[in-house]
Amino acid sequence: MYMRLGRTQRFLPVLLGGVTLAGVVMLLVWDAYPGLFPAGSHDVLAAFSLAMISIAYVIYRIARRPSALEFAKAILLAAAFLFWAANQFWPALPQATLFNDIAIALFVLDVFLVIVGWPRSSPDSSFGESCAESCAECCAGSCRKGRV
Repeated sequence: MYMRLGRTQRFLPVLLGGVTLAGVVMLLVWDAYPGLFPAGSHDVLAAFSLAMISIAYVIYRIARRPSALEFAKAILLAAAFLFWAANQFWPALPQATLFNDIAIALFVLDVFLVIVGWPRSSPDSSFGESCAESCAECCAGSCRKGRV
């Protein structure tokens, strides 16, 4: 069931998301003007942004009080971002390719689970889809019965 979070519940995920966006802006500034930054800063900025959004997403999901399966899926996605962050932070490490491949595998698994509708209790609306029914009917779950 869809649950709208109050300001208090959204505060920390939104704050962390804003910090993450600031990190992404810095990363794009680095792309335009790399000479403004110290050596190695690109790897740190990239890893920071990926790790922070992972943390923000997990906190957001906790605030929404997900079922155990929904939380497991959120952890799967967060882990994918963290492995990608590790690949960005330690690109010269022999395990960097492994970190990248694990991230790819987890992202692919996450999208596959979205496609097959697992877990069943996850609202499709969180992926930009909407019900043809009214919001009240959708939030009550009645519009799911006509879906494939």
